[in-house]
Amino acid sequence: MPPDKVYRTVHQYNKEPVSDEDMGKLQEIADDYARVKNYVYARFGGIASLSKLYPGYTIQNEMTRSGFREILSLPSVYFYLAVFDALGDIKSQWTRTKVKIQNLINRNESFTEKEKHYLRFVLKVKNAFGAVLNQEKIELPKEIQKTYDRLASQIDEEKLHRYLRRQVRKYYVRPHTDGAKGFSLSERAYRYGDHVIYISTKERRKRIFVLLTDHNQYKCQIYLQLCPENNGIVLHVPVFATVNKHQDYTNQIGVSMGIYTMLTTDQGHQYGEKLGKYQTEYADWIRAQTGIYNQNRRSNPGRKKYNAKKRRLTEQLHSYINHELNRFLEIEKPQTVYMVKLPGSKGGGINRKINHSVSMWQRGYIRSRLIQKCREQSVELVELLGKDISNECSRCGAVGSKKEGVFVCSACGCRMAEKINTAKNVLRRGAEGQIVR
Repeated sequence: MPPDKVYRTVHQYNKEPVSDEDMGKLQEIADDYARVKNYVYARFGGIASLSKLYPGYTIQNEMTRSGFREILSLPSVYFYLAVFDALGDIKSQWTRTKVKIQNLINRNESFTEKEKHYLRFVLKVKNAFGAVLNQEKIELPKEIQKTYDRLASQIDEEKLHRYLRRQVRKYYVRPHTDGAKGFSLSERAYRYGDHVIYISTKERRKRIFVLLTDHNQYKCQIYLQLCPENNGIVLHVPVFATVNKHQDYTNQIGVSMGIYTMLTTDQGHQYGEKLGKYQTEYADWIRAQTGIYNQNRRSNPGRKKYNAKKRRLTEQLHSYINHELNRFLEIEKPQTVYMVKLPGSKGGGINRKINHSVSMWQRGYIRSRLIQKCREQSVELVELLGKDISNECSRCGAVGSKKEGVFVCSACGCRMAEKINTAKNVLRRGAEGQIVR
């Protein structure tokens, strides 16, 4: 991607309902697309195929020779996209597994530093990782092999290899998909007309056309999402967004994210003060409608009005969030934004109503939109761990305490007013300015 460009996703919608016949043809492609992905998951999702995942052309050739495409009569423009989509999911699953194992290694107090170093090395070098899982001899390029031999001579290899294999068996889950909600299209699988898109089907030289609500035309790989409940489609199109550079964006801003007030800066400025009101109304309505639906489920009540209103409320909430984030960037003019990493939401509280409201918190959407807008405006976003951030001295790092509302460091004796303007201090002031109800 060019350094002055960032991706964003735009959507296109059908103007008129797709006919039942055409929707059936699209659904048939989506079903076959999911079958191909599940076939790749089952055949190449295990440890024996680790060496074939990068760059993936070996798997592509094996899938070509398998004859599976001919069995499904699926055009190649869909078949190979499904193969590489599945490979991407497998790679992502292995990456998540490695991250999980590495976190366990870091917290394991029974390992020495040399053993941890060796395990991290094996996790990082994919050839070594695959060889350990398949119980094969580790053979690496000459320079890397020297490093491996040096590390291996200081530890018990077999013990650590058994540990890695045990953790992979425990945490690695082979991907699988049960839904056929859409499929990807390459440039050869579609073409645009005047307010129309023509989509290839499984019938040779035959395409179906769908009337669109706009006249925009794109030349890239897109994703087609099916909405069979209303005979509609949604096209997800990745496009480049130009990055804006502002000479007057020079401030260092710390922000704290809250449920009732969306953002509070280190100077006490608040943005999104109505977020709590909108979000509470949304969560209460969802909770009430869920109870009504569960009581009348046997009578098979429709969900058309429910889905329409839910979509309106969600769009209203997201529109307000985007407006407030734009206002934050325009007023604060930040060069760098410091934000605390938030932990995952945890249930199990006494008040179910509060638990439901917290679970409906749009913090994931707020974070993703803030990241996107910072990229588009050339603003650096730095996320830091927030543990003990209001009790840790930004000058010496020691843990202090608050006396009469003023932070006092137990090591260097400095007070809140004397602190230097570091990233952690900016975040600390932002956290203290956040009102939590």
